Amino acid sequence: MQLPILSLPRAVPVQRERKPKENIPQTRTERESIRARLRQYVVDAKLVAPLSIADLRKHSEICVETQGLDPIHTDYVGVLLNSEVWRDQLAKVPYERRLLLLPKCMRIEDKCPAPFDEFGLLCKQCGLCTIQELQEEAERLGYAVLVAEGSALVMAIIETGKIDAIVGVSCLSVLEKAFPYMESAAIPGVAIPLLQDDCKDVTVDLEWIWETIHLTSQDATYRLNLDSLRSTVKEWFSEDSLEEIMGQAPTQTEKIARAWLAKNGKRWRPFLTACVWKSMVDDPDLPVPMSLKKLAVAAECFHKASLVHDDIEDNDDFRYGEPSLHNEQGVAVALNVGDLLLGDGYALIAECDLSAQQRIAISRVAAAGHRTLCLGQGAEFQWAKSPGPLSSSEVLDIFRKKTSTAFEVALQFGALAAGADQKVCSIISRFSDALGIAYQIRDDLEDMISGDSMSDLMAMRPSLPLALLHERVRGQAAHKSLVERAWRKACSKEELMQVEKLFSEYQIADRCKVLQESYKEEAIRCLTELENPSVKGLLRRVISKIFTVEVKDWCSEFETRNAASRTPSPQVAG
Repeated sequence: MQLPILSLPRAVPVQRERKPKENIPQTRTERESIRARLRQYVVDAKLVAPLSIADLRKHSEICVETQGLDPIHTDYVGVLLNSEVWRDQLAKVPYERRLLLLPKCMRIEDKCPAPFDEFGLLCKQCGLCTIQELQEEAERLGYAVLVAEGSALVMAIIETGKIDAIVGVSCLSVLEKAFPYMESAAIPGVAIPLLQDDCKDVTVDLEWIWETIHLTSQDATYRLNLDSLRSTVKEWFSEDSLEEIMGQAPTQTEKIARAWLAKNGKRWRPFLTACVWKSMVDDPDLPVPMSLKKLAVAAECFHKASLVHDDIEDNDDFRYGEPSLHNEQGVAVALNVGDLLLGDGYALIAECDLSAQQRIAISRVAAAGHRTLCLGQGAEFQWAKSPGPLSSSEVLDIFRKKTSTAFEVALQFGALAAGADQKVCSIISRFSDALGIAYQIRDDLEDMISGDSMSDLMAMRPSLPLALLHERVRGQAAHKSLVERAWRKACSKEELMQVEKLFSEYQIADRCKVLQESYKEEAIRCLTELENPSVKGLLRRVISKIFTVEVKDWCSEFETRNAASRTPSPQVAG
């Protein structure tokens, strides 16, 4: 089978995985949860900057107690609380009047070639750490950037009068020492704590830094609560809401389809439709119109239809932890219900209160997505007739057709409903490609770490871990033979267990992580071309939201960004 070879995003040569200290929450999920709660506390308590150290301590202790947080996190909560108080003011300061202050301990100390001068580190752009990328992006926006630390330097910078806001990255102890200077100058400052304070090869929440340096009041959605929006979207799939959006379901076939549509799911696709629409309308606080709800439900109809058909084609007995539709109702009924959901999706598009041109454009997107998905599934079927090893590029191309396409349909629905032009739609298409591949890589990675990779091997699904493993064992004849037999479904269960051991031996999980982060970064780079700060900002936050849930035993601060502009081959990435 011939598949087009994808050029892969850049990979990263250095990764560090270290556990945060006890006074820093251990996972990104926990940190995001605390930030969201503190943001709401600032609104409810009507806190106004600047806060004194005494007030900050008082409110930190209140938050720790009332929100059931571990008291060991009080200092961390104080830093976050102060940052949230200043967040709106920072957003109003032009980029060219801001300073990004990074600590030198973010470098790989024993490999860093950069010298120092009186202002700090002079980055040599070697790509070994994330300093280069952060510095390049911040300077592109207009920031002044220093890789240094120390309260005296902070004060000296403030006194120049050329800086009106600071985004600072440092350990908790340094942030505490710098606080009095920031307080006395009443200068907006948002701080991102390092995840260790031992000053050597530290890690940091890169998603948080990236979000903060792009913060701007020109983004009308920067205060939009994505968790609340996602909850709202999920409510559209209740029985009553679906009846309002789609009409009654009088026949048994319609009832089965409607129940399947309402079943559990992550609802990422309708969420994406709603996100893009909100980012492009003049007032994101406007109530979502019925037409947008219809498009969001249509996106989910197409997705749920594909799941029904996939489960039949792959002979999967379970979906969402329950019997799959064909296992419960029979293959004939399931096929018919899947087809009905496709018809429902197109009917919803036709019913939207949009211009004829918009409905035609949205229908074309849906039809093109449907065709691409079928071609991706067809490529899998053709491979299954005569299975053999696939390269990582070939597997990723299947991911692009089967997963990226669904993301693109959902995003384009929202964009076209809001009146997006061709340039925006083109950027969204490339963004979707990278986002969908990263998402599917995460699924393969979760299966590997949870021990479920055996199901892919036994079910004969193209697997990225197996493709990367095959590329790594080329020089080991015995291992190569075993992996090739696994690709051809010629292995016993005991041999498949040996293949799983090879995943660990050849560090395939680490290689998957590099690729996932590289495609996430590819999606982020696409957004730089967008001129609308609301679309750019919201889609950037959507990436963080989709990938917030962490894989067990995988440190979320896995640093895989550098600023090299090259595009490596699969061998470099793998």
